[in-house]
Amino acid sequence: MLIPELPDYLSKMGGGEFKGLIISLFTLTAGLSRPFSGKLTDKVGRVPVMAFGSLVCFVVGFLYPLATTLLPFFLLRFVHGFSTGFKPTGTAAYIADIVPINRRGESMGIHGLVGGLGMAFGPALGGWIVQHFDINVLFYTSSALSLLSILILVNMKETLNPIQKVPFSFSLLKLNRHEILDFSVMPVVIVIFFSSFAYGTIVTLVPDLSKHIGLQNKGYYFLIYTLASIAVRFLAGKWSDRNGRVKVLLLGLWVLIFAVLTIAFANSIFVLTVSAILFGISMGIISPITQAWTVDLCKEENRGKAIATMYIALEAGIGFGALLPTLIYQNQIKNLPQTFLFSMLVVSVALIYLLRFKRKSQINYV
Repeated sequence: MLIPELPDYLSKMGGGEFKGLIISLFTLTAGLSRPFSGKLTDKVGRVPVMAFGSLVCFVVGFLYPLATTLLPFFLLRFVHGFSTGFKPTGTAAYIADIVPINRRGESMGIHGLVGGLGMAFGPALGGWIVQHFDINVLFYTSSALSLLSILILVNMKETLNPIQKVPFSFSLLKLNRHEILDFSVMPVVIVIFFSSFAYGTIVTLVPDLSKHIGLQNKGYYFLIYTLASIAVRFLAGKWSDRNGRVKVLLLGLWVLIFAVLTIAFANSIFVLTVSAILFGISMGIISPITQAWTVDLCKEENRGKAIATMYIALEAGIGFGALLPTLIYQNQIKNLPQTFLFSMLVVSVALIYLLRFKRKSQINYV
């Protein structure tokens, strides 16, 4: 709900040149908090970690209307990142606990499909609220929806093995170097980091592009891409269960490259829509399969840490994708084509790596 409206909100405060920080600060905190959420997911439980993430969204939503200058606003964006740092880590581990191994990709697809519904209608709803009310109503509405999430979590049964479970203590927040990353999932990390770079660029700059070509609701692109994503998530996950993660991921990366190439030259609503559809299809393929692949590669007792490692790569990619291209963009519409083309080149690194990984795996198999 918030993402499409925040760039304009920031510009009205006089911080238009800092738009890249809207996403990068958020993802920075999310990435920094992942090792802690991973450890707590494996030690304290899946449900408490999810509940903490939702609680952050609830509190921060109420505080945004008080942030009328740049420093408080960016401080809240930094704190808001804890929500993403905790909630998805616990959720992905919870799902992995309760589904059969041979339907892991399918289950992650269902998870993404349901979450995608919120991602589809959230931006459009946010745009409608701002058009008919004001942005403070948008902040309060986002907070209220987070409260509903907390109420649902209260009735969920914990799935962490009781043998692993320990009561929370602040000593658990002390990490040693072995508790930060799970190196067994490095292939996933590399693919996610370079592919999510494009996501950071798009969510940061599409609102400006939408406004430039005459779209009143800046959530339009997000609605279209998420609906396209929903349409393929379930099928892509199921397909990866049958045909392997790498083969389906390669398809997703090819589609992503074409999506970014298309948006680089978008000068009409039609071309923007085509890009949104391609982008949605790519995300619908890449997201559930990388989550399932992460769980495939890690040990069961390290699921929280492995999923946290995967999300660290995701947040790092999104953060750099939001920040670095804005140095090319310089808040000038004329610079958008080369900005998106730069992002496309970064995504190509993920494709090249995965092609080499597939070839190497086939050689080792033979």
